[in-house]
Amino acid sequence: MAKPQHWLIKSEPSVYAYAQLEKDQQTEWTGIRSFEARNNLRAMKPGDLCLFYHSNEGKAVVGVAKVLTLATEDSTAPGEDWASVKVAPVIPVKQPVDLATVKATAALKDFPLITRSRLSVAPVTAEHFKLILKMGKATLPK
Repeated sequence: MAKPQHWLIKSEPSVYAYAQLEKDQQTEWTGIRSFEARNNLRAMKPGDLCLFYHSNEGKAVVGVAKVLTLATEDSTAPGEDWASVKVAPVIPVKQPVDLATVKATAALKDFPLITRSRLSVAPVTAEHFKLILKMGKATLPK
């Protein structure tokens, strides 16, 4: 079985917060209108893990989600060439990892929040994923 890939997904908490994902238990990740981010959605596989980042308000990684489905047509754009996946919550981080902390961490100089700050769905290396979890005092369930 292939190792899961890691991703960064962003949402403004006033639009869709991690707490809402926990309440809903799963959601369709829709509304992505960037070709690069769309292509990243299309590269996702079930079981991949995502760092969930609250953008604009809070500006912090607040949880981990997992991809449930392969990409399909975005239901908010019928007939258009946009994609979505379903995601579910895994764990909230115990300590949110804010943007200032990410920027101040030398080992994260190539992290997408710094290098691709406008991209809403971006790949993350396994090393960066593990470091963010450690910084957030979070441990994935077995």
